[in-house]
Amino acid sequence: MVTVGIPRALLYYQYYPMWKVFLEKLGAEVVVSLPTNKSILNSGVTRGVQDTCLPVKVFFGHVVSLADKCDFMFVPAVTSLGKKSYNCSKLIGLPNMARALIPECPPILDPEINYEKGRYNLYRNIYEVGRHFTCNPFKLKKAVEEAWASNLDYRNKMSDEGITHFQAIDCKPPPDVKSSSLTIAVIGHPYIIYDEYVSHRLISWLQKMEVKVVTPEMVSQEELDAATRRLVGVPHWSFEPEIIGAGEYYLETGVDGIIIVAAFGCGPDSMMLGMVQHRAKEFEIPLLPLSLDEHSSEGGLLTRLEAFLDMVRRRKRVCV
Repeated sequence: MVTVGIPRALLYYQYYPMWKVFLEKLGAEVVVSLPTNKSILNSGVTRGVQDTCLPVKVFFGHVVSLADKCDFMFVPAVTSLGKKSYNCSKLIGLPNMARALIPECPPILDPEINYEKGRYNLYRNIYEVGRHFTCNPFKLKKAVEEAWASNLDYRNKMSDEGITHFQAIDCKPPPDVKSSSLTIAVIGHPYIIYDEYVSHRLISWLQKMEVKVVTPEMVSQEELDAATRRLVGVPHWSFEPEIIGAGEYYLETGVDGIIIVAAFGCGPDSMMLGMVQHRAKEFEIPLLPLSLDEHSSEGGLLTRLEAFLDMVRRRKRVCV
């Protein structure tokens, strides 16, 4: 059986169920890299160039860890997910960077996902990948349909039940929290807030501190898009709804505080998260900005987290 590796990084957190169903329905065996650890991060850092951001370095580390464990590597080039809306240039060029920087990487399956080029181009690219596994067009069509249904179920499960990526994948219920607990929105890319090594277990620490955590994935796509349009009109980045839209939505619904998490040196994030900070001041809602890189420590994050939560609790008692 042909094995296909999926690095546990970047867009994995948004699309893994869909990718897994698609590849398995075609008859492939899916191999996923281990959760990020020190060895994986260090391996990725040695492959990245000076301007490479932390999430991409982590991705390279995951590719290296899978290189000898699979026949193909699945690395889609996600260019655009909406009209005149584009992804980060590093994500667009990810397959080519992996080929150049990781020569031991097996052949890469890199369908381009670009809504700007139309539906025909999208289907053609997906079918090109499918031909590595089957020549049966009906089997390929069924795999595409079931994969898309899986993606919708995954997305709706998180928004309808108010659960995180971990709980949706592992089918675990959300943790019990007291009705008097703080509600804190954690805003950022899924590949940062859900990678426990990169985020230093931010969500886990908040839940241990009896905080109800809400994330962008717990809001429906329609509500995220509507909140984005109210603030900025037509988005220029494909990921604006998960940051600007989520920030605006949670500010309007009245959470107790917001934590925004970004990778150090990310230009698009600095602009979008800056907009969320500005809006938080207008709503008078406490906000904690966190900038992470490979040198960030869990101890430093915990100190800032505890101080922020103490401040939010005191503010809530005064307001009551």
